[in-house]
Amino acid sequence: MTLAGGLTSSKAKFEIMHYVYAIWSESHDKIYVGFSENPDKRLEYHNTGRSKYTKSFKPWKRFYLEQVESKTEALKKEKYLKSGWGRKKLKLELEKWQSGRMRQS
Repeated sequence: MTLAGGLTSSKAKFEIMHYVYAIWSESHDKIYVGFSENPDKRLEYHNTGRSKYTKSFKPWKRFYLEQVESKTEALKKEKYLKSGWGRKKLKLELEKWQSGRMRQS
């Protein structure tokens, strides 16, 4: 059996994409970093209070999303974004995102 891209079923590999994301609580000015296979569902999870850490700081808005190819890469990127340099990068990303929102208003 031939699949899209010329792969045969014996060679086809189902790959799950992983995403690293950062969300922001405007009401508390907090940033949360995480990773997920389904970032939209995960954001919904944060905003419905089903996450222990984030439930007190709702609502959350996603301002950063990066697709990576493996869970290992996602964990490394998440760890970096939680570091001092990573936090600085995220604050810059948040400022860019916020200024883009203000221009659209």
